[in-house]
Amino acid sequence: MTHNELIGRIKETAYLEGDFLLRSGRRSNYYLDKYRFETQPDILKHLGALFAKHVTAETTRIAGAELGGVSLAAAASMESGIPFVIVRNARKDYGTGNAFEGFIESSDKVLIVEDIATTGGQVLEAAKQIVKLGASVVSIVAVIDRLEGARENIEAAGFRFEALMTTVDLGIKSE
Repeated sequence: MTHNELIGRIKETAYLEGDFLLRSGRRSNYYLDKYRFETQPDILKHLGALFAKHVTAETTRIAGAELGGVSLAAAASMESGIPFVIVRNARKDYGTGNAFEGFIESSDKVLIVEDIATTGGQVLEAAKQIVKLGASVVSIVAVIDRLEGARENIEAAGFRFEALMTTVDLGIKSE
């Protein structure tokens, strides 16, 4: 699948028009339903390959925040051979009580994969949890940057940010 074909598949699968409340608290006249594209094997396989290209020689772990980042982290892990960890939105209050699922150590150099970046709030929370453990974040890579402040917020927090595509690439006009 070419990059343009991937863009087309994601738009045809995930782009919805209407009135939507986003995680950031903002309203939007369009929504990119990540689960619609993350559950398509051809798209997920290609995204895993693209994320794997962002794995550097120093990367020891891939992380994805629940729930949307889990399938992306798994796909990137399978493509790259690097283990992944799931970052929980909230520490579970049963079993091990972990904030993470999988193994993460203070020496890890982590690539965080993200589905859709609007303001960067959720992925920044995940990055801060990783850093709190003593591990470092090599970079944060999103499938789609909505171009609504995520890059600026993530970079202002001291992290490197990249996106596989933007809403401009998808042919979506800003509101």
